[in-house]
Amino acid sequence: MVYYEDEKLIIRNMEETDAQVFTDEFAAQGWHPEIDGYLARLKDQSEGKCIALTAVYAGCPAGYVYVYGKVNDGPFKEKDWPIIVDFNVLKKYQRMGIGNRLMDAAEAAAGRYSDTVCLGVGLCDSYGAAQRMYVKRGYIPDGSGVWYRGRQCVQYETVCTVDDDLLLFFSKKLRG
Repeated sequence: MVYYEDEKLIIRNMEETDAQVFTDEFAAQGWHPEIDGYLARLKDQSEGKCIALTAVYAGCPAGYVYVYGKVNDGPFKEKDWPIIVDFNVLKKYQRMGIGNRLMDAAEAAAGRYSDTVCLGVGLCDSYGAAQRMYVKRGYIPDGSGVWYRGRQCVQYETVCTVDDDLLLFFSKKLRG
């Protein structure tokens, strides 16, 4: 399914061939991606658990994001809200508006489930651009503080590893 299209950019459902492209491209950026993660998300998509979106710029996969219909952990677990997960745009395609278009499509997909969407964002500097983008797009922190590996951190607790699992959660009203 195509969610957005213009002369250079298409946002469509993720396809199996995208998994290898993203694995190779993120490895070239110095990351340590595992193809199994992409394949698991594709399996979730085929089972109707999520919508996996790929942004294709000038014929090349440039970024992706996943929208799950229900939150499994964190501060929104008891809410009936969709969650946006694992938003990424390859470095060579950043600052071209692709991320915002991808988020537009993700929010539209989330709007099928609820009038509110949520997400978690990492706290280390590599998430700085995403943190700023979410705030500019109207996401607000939920007020529950920092979470680590699905568990809320408490004041004065020591969190030894600042990794992708150290999160702050946000939500956004899509309508109403």
